[in-house]
Amino acid sequence: MDTYINEKLQKFNTEISKKRVAIIGLGTSNIPLIKYFHDLGSSISVFDNREEDKIDSDVINELQEYHIKAYLGKDNLKNLKGFDYIFRSPSCLPTTPELVEEANRGAIVTSEIEQVLKLTPSTIIGVTGSDGKTTTTTLIYTILKAQGYTCFLGGNIGTPLFTQIKDMKPEDYVVLELSSFQLMGMKVSPQISVITNISPNHLNVHKDYQEYIDSKKEIYLHQNEKGILVINKDNDITKEFYKDAPGKVRYFSHKELLDNGVIFDERDSTIKLCEDGVRKHLIKQKDMKLRGEHNCENACAAIAATLGLVNEDKCVSTIENFGGVEHRIEFVKEIDGVKWFNDSIGTSPTRTIAGLNSFEEKIVLIAGGYDKHLDYAPIAKPIVKNVSKLILMGATADKIEKAVKDELLKEGKTLPIYRCLNLQEVVNKAKEVAREGEVVLFSPASASFDLFKNFEDRGNKFKELVRNLKVKITDMK
Repeated sequence: MDTYINEKLQKFNTEISKKRVAIIGLGTSNIPLIKYFHDLGSSISVFDNREEDKIDSDVINELQEYHIKAYLGKDNLKNLKGFDYIFRSPSCLPTTPELVEEANRGAIVTSEIEQVLKLTPSTIIGVTGSDGKTTTTTLIYTILKAQGYTCFLGGNIGTPLFTQIKDMKPEDYVVLELSSFQLMGMKVSPQISVITNISPNHLNVHKDYQEYIDSKKEIYLHQNEKGILVINKDNDITKEFYKDAPGKVRYFSHKELLDNGVIFDERDSTIKLCEDGVRKHLIKQKDMKLRGEHNCENACAAIAATLGLVNEDKCVSTIENFGGVEHRIEFVKEIDGVKWFNDSIGTSPTRTIAGLNSFEEKIVLIAGGYDKHLDYAPIAKPIVKNVSKLILMGATADKIEKAVKDELLKEGKTLPIYRCLNLQEVVNKAKEVAREGEVVLFSPASASFDLFKNFEDRGNKFKELVRNLKVKITDMK
């Protein structure tokens, strides 16, 4: 068999080897670029808004070993001048004035993930949305792997993929979770694009909700007529995206009995494939390891994305046996008849609402964190309905408490609300107030940046604290 040669990658490598390259942000996605471009012979400079003592020492050592100029600290971008290529981190939006100035001068402003989309020969499936991205992305990847395809998982999860492009073949699949920050300014789209839903998020970074929506649309706007867009028919925003989709549109829904698409039929709690009005039963909710109707929706999206690529029976069995993703309604431990769940991915009200709706048991809810300037009114009614005790911490505690108290007043109900200063206090309080048969759900409805590096760090610390809790010792008669 002939060895595949990626001519696009070869051309890119030759070109960039002679260029001045700026790498903005010394985070996970950009670190591999340093050695890659250094080995090619590019002239590299790196930029980061952190001071040297806040950056991993291994990274600093690598910069020194390669004699790479580093501009660090809050004013680092003042030195961003005269570069041919600028690789931005997701947190450095293309609207940043220094980037705009350099782009107007002629610099190519891009990102690690954009180059993956441009240079890989493999079929790319991209997933975005406000909720459900990681579960849907991982499901798609797992389904394709089960079918026997060689697959690569990356984007907002997994490992950076740029340095793996050389290993990708035309018959392979690349599955990417893509955030609004990654998509913003993109000039290329995956061949198959999935949008789970859209609700207000990251409004502390985006200038407004419309900018956030527009960034999500980049996932399909650059497709050709052969492209496939999978969208949520139930979401007021996404259901309109068919109007400017260049290629074919596939729908999923749990509210409509579609003639064509994939649905979760609430009448019999079954996922069904709909073709020309004929609805074929695929998966019963009770046969899935994943909890919650929102995960049935994620499964619908994954099925729609992989239609025609996998054997139906293989797809069904993979979904039925999929146990979920870390930090997403993740079972941690049962203590004295109380089940503890880590849902640290709950960084917005809509995510936490989905978590609350996943349990029949009464819930001791732990919420609160960094303020992304979101509206917490929608979360109040589900809390009043499903929660037996509410434990709050972080910057959004006041907002959540006010929304809940307003709803309690409206409904004439009461709910114990506790305030804690840190995660240790939160866990101790939950252990104190939770009763046998209840569920403790850690789903903050807020970002983590006030006290933690990210939601993974937050979730891991929660799990560690829970696992260290002691079971009551009762006298044996």
